[in-house]
Amino acid sequence: MRLDLFLKISRLIKRRSVARELCDSGRVLVNGHESKPAKEVKQGDIITLKFSSRTVEIDVLTAPSSSKKISLGELYKVRSDIRLPKEIDL
Repeated sequence: MRLDLFLKISRLIKRRSVARELCDSGRVLVNGHESKPAKEVKQGDIITLKFSSRTVEIDVLTAPSSSKKISLGELYKVRSDIRLPKEIDL
């Protein structure tokens, strides 16, 4: 399954177009490497999402063959969810 589609189906990102933009900007890593939206995601991969205020790392438990929505517990497990401190402008 494509990375951008997996992110949408897993509900980590609401729209596939937003997932593509994040991938193109280098803010999505698969197994520690920057990945393009068409990267194939498979069971056992580690995906890191770098948002502006937090970083989320997940383990892929299963990559469904169809685009139907399934239980989140079957798709991935959160490894870490780190909130980044806000920068204070003086």
